[in-house]
Amino acid sequence: MLDAKPLLDRVKTPQDLKVMTDHELAELAHELRSEVIQTVSQTGGHLGSSLGVIELTVALHAVFNTPYDKLIWDVGHQCYPHKILTGRRAQMTTLRQKGGISGFTKRSESEFDPFGAAHSSTSISAALGFTMARELGQPVGDAIAVIGDGSISAGMAYEALNNAGSENKRMFVILNDNEMSIAGPVGAMSSYLSGMNGHNVFEHLKLFGTSFEDTLPTTLRDGVRRARRLVTGTEGRATIFEELGFDYIGPVDGHDMAQMLNVLRTARTRARGPMLIHVCTKKGHGYAPAETAADKYHGVSKFDIATGVQNKSPANAPSYTSVFGRALLAEAHHDQSVVAITAAMPSGTGVDILAKEYPQRVFDV
Repeated sequence: MLDAKPLLDRVKTPQDLKVMTDHELAELAHELRSEVIQTVSQTGGHLGSSLGVIELTVALHAVFNTPYDKLIWDVGHQCYPHKILTGRRAQMTTLRQKGGISGFTKRSESEFDPFGAAHSSTSISAALGFTMARELGQPVGDAIAVIGDGSISAGMAYEALNNAGSENKRMFVILNDNEMSIAGPVGAMSSYLSGMNGHNVFEHLKLFGTSFEDTLPTTLRDGVRRARRLVTGTEGRATIFEELGFDYIGPVDGHDMAQMLNVLRTARTRARGPMLIHVCTKKGHGYAPAETAADKYHGVSKFDIATGVQNKSPANAPSYTSVFGRALLAEAHHDQSVVAITAAMPSGTGVDILAKEYPQRVFDV
C-alpha cells in the first residue's frame, strides 16, 4: 500500500483530472484507493463507504466542474477520496483529530464542500436548493447529490424527489446502491432497476444495465429482476423515479471507470430536467478485509493493512449503546408489549440486541 502514486502526486485540484486520459483516470482510482487505505489505517474512520465510491468520485470530478458545480455527499462519511482530490491530501493525517480536518464534508474547510450535514437523507434537498438558486441568478452550475440506497428510503429524500420532479429543473441525483440485494421494505429503493422505457434520448444507455445484470451470479440476477418487477409493476411501465419526474439511467457498474465516465458525460451533455443515475457499488471494494467483514469496515480504529486487524484499546466501561440494548432486552423479557423502532441503524442504536432474541418485535425503518 506504500507504493508510488505518480498520478495522484499530480493532483492538486480536480482541474488536474481533466487533462488525464480515461486510462489514467482508471489508474488514478487504484492509487487513490491505496491512499485511502493507508490514511485510515493510521487515523481510523469510515473506510468501507469511502472505498466504495473511489471510481465514482474520480469520475464525478473529471466530468463536472467543481466547485462551480456543487457536489453534495449525503451524510458525508464517504468523502475521504473527495477530500484527497480537492487539495487536502497532506492534511489527511489529521483526520478526525483536534485541530485537524473533519471526517465529513465541512463548508468552512473547503470551497469544494458546499454543504455539510453528517446525517442522512438531506443531500437531494440541498441540491435542489442550489438548483433553484441558479434559476434565481446565483453563480451556481450543476448540482449533484450522491445518496445511498439506505438514505434514500427516508421521508426527507422522497419529499425532495417530489419537489425536484415538480420543479423540473436540471439537477442530478446519484443513487449509490451498495447493497447488492433486495433488503425488504427498508431497501426497496436499493434494488436494481432498469426503467429506461419511453426515454429514447437515453435508450442506448439501457445496454449498460442489461450487460451488468447479465454478469451477476444467478441468485443475484434473479433478485435483480424480481426487484425491477416490484418497482416498475409491469413490463414497459416507468420506474418510480420517472413517475416523480426524473429521467433515469441505470443500473451502472460503479467500479467500471469507462462505464462511469461514459454515462456521466452523456448525462451532463443531454440532461434538461432532473436526472437520477443508479450506480451499483460494493462497500469496501478493493480491500479484502473490508469486503469480507460483516460491517464492511464501516467505521474502524487504526488497523494493520496487511491483516486488517484493528488496534482497539480495551474499553474501560461498556458503551451507552450496549447498556441501553441490554436494558431494553431485560424490559422486553418482562413486558411482551415492548417493541423497538430504529432511530438510524440497529447496531448504532442498540436495538440489534433485542432483534437477535425477538426479531418480530424490532422494526428497522
